[in-house]
Amino acid sequence: MDARIKELLTPTILNSINGLELIARVIVEGFMSGSNKSQTVGGGQEFSQYRSYQPGDDLRQLDWKMFARSERYYIKEAEIETNITVKFILDASRSMSYEENGINKLQLAKVMMAALAYLARKQGDAFGLFTVNDKHITSILPRFEQQQFIRFLTELVNIKGEGKWGKERNIEQLFDHHGKEMIIFITDLYDDQKDIQHFIARLKTKRNEVIVFHLIGQHETELDFDGSFTFEDLETGIKTKANTHAQKVDYQERVQSWLNHSRAWMLEKQIIYHLIQMNESVENVLRNFLTIRKRLVR
Repeated sequence: MDARIKELLTPTILNSINGLELIARVIVEGFMSGSNKSQTVGGGQEFSQYRSYQPGDDLRQLDWKMFARSERYYIKEAEIETNITVKFILDASRSMSYEENGINKLQLAKVMMAALAYLARKQGDAFGLFTVNDKHITSILPRFEQQQFIRFLTELVNIKGEGKWGKERNIEQLFDHHGKEMIIFITDLYDDQKDIQHFIARLKTKRNEVIVFHLIGQHETELDFDGSFTFEDLETGIKTKANTHAQKVDYQERVQSWLNHSRAWMLEKQIIYHLIQMNESVENVLRNFLTIRKRLVR
């Protein structure tokens, strides 16, 4: 196995999420489905089998055609399939190459995706990977088959942070929704003209769930430098001079306002938003995310 793949699947991280589930919240005939691994019985879904009527059964599920042929009462059962499709979307723009204290946003995103895809595979869910920037879009279409996980990881380790956000170029395939889906998007939300916000809004439908992990560094939120510095935008190359003593408070207020607005906007759109500080351990981030979801969904 490629050594870079092994770096994505460290035993510490996998052990931290062992026994947890990537539970989906998707709407099925007005109700929220539960664990992806189970199946329940009901009407209006794919036919499964007949069984003899028992007192207390819903009379609406009686099959009158079977009664006409056999003069016996039968209930027509169906399976409600609760497996889902998990789409992982990665912001692969140059700003995701930003690093603090030896931690790179893009590598952090890759490790998180690898661990969550590991859970999706264990649950029997189809999963796929899409990466976006304005230079190219790569895709591993969702499947559930033996080679899909290694295909997913191989693509993941080869991704580089390049260019800017992809805007509308060649991304229509990402809005091709089929059935019940969980979409996991990892990004730093840096763009021009709110392009990423528009993209996220288009991802959300009534039949799917969209989860956004927003990665940000401590220096980015606090401007905790001492003195005058020149900062360079990783995507545009534009350089800005700043005196941290004079501008720190105003900068922190503007960043906090942006974060509050992002959270409120996604809440309004029924999009799940998680702000992830780069100095948080991946084990804690994933364990807390999965544990909280288990309590909320069930």
